[in-house]
Amino acid sequence: MGDEHKELTVQEAGRRGGLARKAEMAPGEYEELGKKGGSTTFQRHGSAHFARIGSKGGSRVMRERGSEFFSEIGKKGGQRVRELMQKGREMEEAE
Repeated sequence: MGDEHKELTVQEAGRRGGLARKAEMAPGEYEELGKKGGSTTFQRHGSAHFARIGSKGGSRVMRERGSEFFSEIGKKGGQRVRELMQKGREMEEAE
């Protein structure tokens, strides 16, 4: 009962607003809106902006999950690349 009047964080308000907006839109429109926003951000700030926020996010994940997590996802990504390369070679051979 005490949580009803809990102060809303900016992050939670944004999440709720995004979900409400998504519910109002047709399938695919929300994705298109996100692409448009990303494109506009790129035009305004350039690739260095995305490098900075990616580094910031990576640092936070490292603090919260540790280097072992990065090792695990790196192995999974490498395995997926090997699978895709093998699939590509098989498709070339079939032609």
